[in-house]
Amino acid sequence: MSEDTRERTDALPPVCILAGGLGTRLGERVRETPKPLLEVAGEPFLMHQLRLLAQHGARMVVLCVGYRGEQIRARIGRERFGIDVRYSFDVLPGGDGTLGAIRRAQGMLGERFLVLYGDTYLRIDYDAVARRWRESGLPAVMTVLRNEGRWDASNAVYGEGMVLRYDKRSPTPEMRWIDYGLGGLTAGALDRAPAVEDDLATLYRRLAEHGELMGFAADARFYEIGTPEALADTEEFLRSGAPCG
Repeated sequence: MSEDTRERTDALPPVCILAGGLGTRLGERVRETPKPLLEVAGEPFLMHQLRLLAQHGARMVVLCVGYRGEQIRARIGRERFGIDVRYSFDVLPGGDGTLGAIRRAQGMLGERFLVLYGDTYLRIDYDAVARRWRESGLPAVMTVLRNEGRWDASNAVYGEGMVLRYDKRSPTPEMRWIDYGLGGLTAGALDRAPAVEDDLATLYRRLAEHGELMGFAADARFYEIGTPEALADTEEFLRSGAPCG
């Protein structure tokens, strides 16, 4: 097998990073700076995220941007850590929504792609997620973490490799797992929700209801920067020199 062929075989599917939010819970920190560019452990958070993806074989990322999206493109550019970085811009004044942003970017993402929130740092085997999902034949995957209400409200029922129920808006007591922040969709999976629906969480809920949402259990806590407290926690972790993979 040639080196070029081996590189293509090892590469992850395209990764869609949802990075268009306003980050309102961060207050003044995001008045002039979009959340993905907030400095964490000495550099923009998005740099940490892209470096981690590169270590796991990512070769192409589509950044779905909205708030101060041009600032993100100017800072990150078209290539980082060997990753081809592309951009898809929201067009609606208040943003396209998470699912709307994915639909807008689909032409760049192709038939199968991973989806990652732009404020999360996830220590998981990305290749194993992509491989097991592909082998399952299912149209979608969601990574989940046994949560028991620890990090945020638990919102999923998981068992035997499937997300059996998922409801981010109205979680129920039997939900002990939480959406870990990494998912995957085929182009066909996008048809499971009406074209007017703009929330990715609604699509995931429908896929779970129809037995079409594979689950992959993570075993390490997630880090994120959505609140000042979470940002400080992530800063401490990234400065600690702990293994990042």
